[in-house]
Amino acid sequence: MTKLLVTGFEPFLHYKINPTMQIVENLDGETIGDYRIVGRILSVDFQQSAEQLKQYIEEVKPQIIISLGLAGGRFKITPERIAINVKDGEPDNNGYTPVDESIDKDGADAYLTNLPIRNMVNCLQAAGYPAEISNTAGTYLCNNIMYEGLVYAQQHEGVRAGFIHIPASFDLAIQHGKIPGWHIRDLIAAVKLCIEESIRATNH
Repeated sequence: MTKLLVTGFEPFLHYKINPTMQIVENLDGETIGDYRIVGRILSVDFQQSAEQLKQYIEEVKPQIIISLGLAGGRFKITPERIAINVKDGEPDNNGYTPVDESIDKDGADAYLTNLPIRNMVNCLQAAGYPAEISNTAGTYLCNNIMYEGLVYAQQHEGVRAGFIHIPASFDLAIQHGKIPGWHIRDLIAAVKLCIEESIRATNH
């Protein structure tokens, strides 16, 4: 079957739960249309996560790559439009804190996703889920992984790649105390809608 790689992250910083892990574990092994979903978890480490993603891509050889990240504080599902060639921000889980670094010194300044993000947002809104396109994936691990996925898509004709930020789950929102949350059931359902839109666009 054709493969679709979905990635999430382990917990990080002051977020002791990462709902992207639960979503990825739930979706791993599912079949949607003629696609087999392969779910993998990435380390919150600038160097390791990029290498892990490349390894997973090599193993799976996916037609579509959708990476998920937690945006604690956002209350909408937000597919990302662009990844920039910058690493900068808070420490990763191993304490590394890049400042104004390039992801790839010889790479493009930025890449636009080729996932159908407008269709995703329209579909989510029609299903009653708050959603909008985001024009910044930040400069932390999420942007880093989105950039690496898009490098692969640029090099392999017909491959689609991109990134979706999700709100916290209820469990994380309660544990954190100061951010909005969604039921994990709704987060999973919303991501599945985005996957279905991506498959539809790729098959046409």
